[in-house]
Amino acid sequence: MSTFDPSLVALEYRAAYDRQLRARVPADLSRFRSVERDGPLLRKTYEHGETGFLDYRDLGGLDGPGLDALIARQRDHYAALGMPVEWKYHAHDLPAGLPDRLVAAGFVPEEPETVLVGEAAALTATPVLPEGLALREVTSRADFERVRQMEETVWGVPHDWLPGMLESEVSGPGDPCVVVVAETADGTVVCAGWARFHEGTDFVSLWGGSTLPQWRGRGAYRATVAHRARLAVAAGHRFVQVDASPDSAPILTRLGLLPVAVTVPYVWRPDVPRAEDGLS
Repeated sequence: MSTFDPSLVALEYRAAYDRQLRARVPADLSRFRSVERDGPLLRKTYEHGETGFLDYRDLGGLDGPGLDALIARQRDHYAALGMPVEWKYHAHDLPAGLPDRLVAAGFVPEEPETVLVGEAAALTATPVLPEGLALREVTSRADFERVRQMEETVWGVPHDWLPGMLESEVSGPGDPCVVVVAETADGTVVCAGWARFHEGTDFVSLWGGSTLPQWRGRGAYRATVAHRARLAVAAGHRFVQVDASPDSAPILTRLGLLPVAVTVPYVWRPDVPRAEDGLS
């Protein structure tokens, strides 16, 4: 009789995540100024957001001066553009000293997130919303502006880029994207999340999920997760994947998703001084 071992299942999920999602070339390149490879890295420069993003499946054994040179090239590339760049580091990445090399090159670690993966079919219970809220899939610019207002209320920083990004993803030719809001009868967006359906993979990734403080803990976020999981199953995808914040990770683990990796964004910004020399 077989016994369910969450740690072994998590390793299986992580291998699928690494293989299918990491360093995947986007299906729609119109959202980017450029997408190019530099050795093992996939370097993406976004049109909206004025930033760069560095992803990779693994570094192919690169270490020492060769790795320092690769890191420095990314920093110098974005220094010439005058924009920040994020190196998406996973805690299981090799070599073990990679974080120290990033810091030596001027990259600054930000808050870690947990990559969670779960079977979409296990998350499809009928969404239960608190009284006064309704779920709706939205596609209009006016709706995306309301999502922006909610995000800015939650986080206290501008999200001017968000409506344009959502509009291009929902209507663009790349991986399908669906935006779901939980809203009051007067049209106030209480919670919003979107799902990207990664064609040719087993995965649908879930994004957003911010909730107005007065509505937290009442089921709005869980309802958006269930709705998007139902869409994933209907589209033939096996997994849902989330880069979860400390706030959302406990909710998602209670729903049955498993932690498969810890990620730390290492961000270089043009206005941050850097060390004179890397590690050797």
